[in-house]
Amino acid sequence: MIPPCLANSSLWFLDMRMNIFHGIIPQTFSKGSRLTILNLNDNQLEGSVPLSLVNCSFLEVLDVGNNRINGIFPAWLGALSELQVLILRSNIFHGPITYSVTRFPFPKLRILDLSNDEFTGVLPTRYFQKFQAMMHGNNNSAEGGNMYINYGNEYYSAILTVKGVNMEMEKVLNIFTTIDLSGNNFQGRIPEVVGKLNSLKGLNFSHNKLTGLIPYSLENLTQLESLDLSSNKVAGQIPRQLTSLNFLQVLNLSQNQLVGPIPQGKQFHTFSSDSYNGNMGLCGFPLSEKCSNDEVTEPIQDREEDDTWSLFDWKKAVMGYGSGFVIGLSMEYSVFATGWPKWIVRMVERKQSRNTVIRMLIQGARGRRN
Repeated sequence: MIPPCLANSSLWFLDMRMNIFHGIIPQTFSKGSRLTILNLNDNQLEGSVPLSLVNCSFLEVLDVGNNRINGIFPAWLGALSELQVLILRSNIFHGPITYSVTRFPFPKLRILDLSNDEFTGVLPTRYFQKFQAMMHGNNNSAEGGNMYINYGNEYYSAILTVKGVNMEMEKVLNIFTTIDLSGNNFQGRIPEVVGKLNSLKGLNFSHNKLTGLIPYSLENLTQLESLDLSSNKVAGQIPRQLTSLNFLQVLNLSQNQLVGPIPQGKQFHTFSSDSYNGNMGLCGFPLSEKCSNDEVTEPIQDREEDDTWSLFDWKKAVMGYGSGFVIGLSMEYSVFATGWPKWIVRMVERKQSRNTVIRMLIQGARGRRN
């Protein structure tokens, strides 16, 4: 057992991870405690998270992952304004994520790992709205000049799922920001507000019972390196906007109910079929299932400023130069000669004569051949 006296000590850093401690966590953390980092990961602890931890106002890290702790989500931890890391993964927590009575809960939270528990209900939208440290690029610079989460010469180590792989991080960067709610029983839609957490490096909602569409707002997660929505019941098409996520290295949308063409371009060219397996309605690269003509969509391209006429793309008329030029020119001339569409003819006639228009087309074609 963990000696109860440790809860009343003057310790700043308490690391008792990867032992065989059993029993409960001491329940008597006193007011005025200077405890900054509490790491009890990978033991055999039971019971609940002690309410007296609310007295540890300097607490930055609470890691009780990989134990046998039960109870509901400790919403009262939201009052700890310095808390940056909250890891409750692989325990027996259950029930819905209740909301804190604190007006601005978890303002500095950067790492939230509630994976592999038994949480139910909908995703905690109200918390997502308050995670200020995950918004506005606040994680681009380390606080106080510290690159890692530490106290003095002691560094916080964590076991986290990073880009789909469980790994031990001997030192956790201050700029590392992630949410992992995988392996629970959450249901309902993925809230649009998640798109405001634009400092996220990792987002994992896999192995739940989520439904609805993938929000377009995820395109705002410009720092995202890993996105895992696998093993849910998410439907609809994959938003083309996700191709704008330039740092995305790992994508897993497998085992859902997605349909339509897979977006093409940028990072999406690097993903294998494993990212999409189990979605019978998907088609296009890298899957063997080809898309029909009415399903194919073009990749997102950067818009370029066009100083030509905006209401008609003359390039299309001369796109097939050589043998195709004659056909294109004939079709173009036919449009003007027949008076259809009349609004285009009137627009052109106000600027120059028909002969001038045709001459421009010929010159443009010759320029392309040269």
